[in-house]
Amino acid sequence: MDFPAASLIKDSYDGLPRQMKVAARWLVDHPAEVALLSMREQARRARVPAATLTRLAKRLGFDGFDKLKEVFADTVRDRPERFDGRGQELLAGRETGGDGVLIGDTVDALQSHLGRFAQPPAIAALAAAADLMIGARQIFCIGRRSSFPVAYLVHHVGSLLGSPTTLIDGLGGTSDDALRSVGQEDTLLAVSVSPYTRFTVQAAEFAVSRGAKLVALTDSELSPIAKISRVVIRVGTEMPSFIHTMTPALAAVECLMELVAARRGNCALQSLAAHEEHLAEFDTYVLNSVVGTNSHS
Repeated sequence: MDFPAASLIKDSYDGLPRQMKVAARWLVDHPAEVALLSMREQARRARVPAATLTRLAKRLGFDGFDKLKEVFADTVRDRPERFDGRGQELLAGRETGGDGVLIGDTVDALQSHLGRFAQPPAIAALAAAADLMIGARQIFCIGRRSSFPVAYLVHHVGSLLGSPTTLIDGLGGTSDDALRSVGQEDTLLAVSVSPYTRFTVQAAEFAVSRGAKLVALTDSELSPIAKISRVVIRVGTEMPSFIHTMTPALAAVECLMELVAARRGNCALQSLAAHEEHLAEFDTYVLNSVVGTNSHS
């Protein structure tokens, strides 16, 4: 999301010390919270000392953090439609009230994350990514650790739709081999959220150096893969608990592959039908279903 303070932070980002980079990413990714929360609470959520926020503000040319916060507050007031937030109850925090409250908070957070995909910036990013994938000679998919299921889903559904997908899974230590043929006609969809895995970043940098178009599915506009990508699909990961969520990333892929299917049209339907026939030959499922409904299982 671009606005003056965010642009200033992005322009200065590469030269910042490591801890300031952590703080900078949090500020850019949470403009509404910057405008509303105290510096101490922001530091707690960003997991940096409060002094880091002060030093960052001065590094950016402000007298102190309060001055930087005022810029964010002005932006939120001027463009309220662009900041969907989580609601005052999540900004202020809630007292623990048993299992029901914990589950309710989790569901509320997920609804907030997922609701962003219906906003114009997210729709535009997903559409742009689908266009790149449709035009690609080969679609490489990569994700490590918790990001792997997301990359696999792109590969799996893409294969069902007849898209030329290759999953970089590193089986037998062959991760490097998969990218040997990557070039200007190809697209790499890289999935990585903080903390960013080293090989995913290296693979993205290599693919871009060979002329491939990078689609970054990530949690921040300042993540290592976002800065070199052609398209950024930003997904939330923060939850009330200590565990980050990959549900928004999976939902983003569902939306993305729906767009790919729509663009492939009859070709996608023919590919799905051929896949179903293949599964039927092996009697894969206990209960048969209509074409296209059991392909994910």
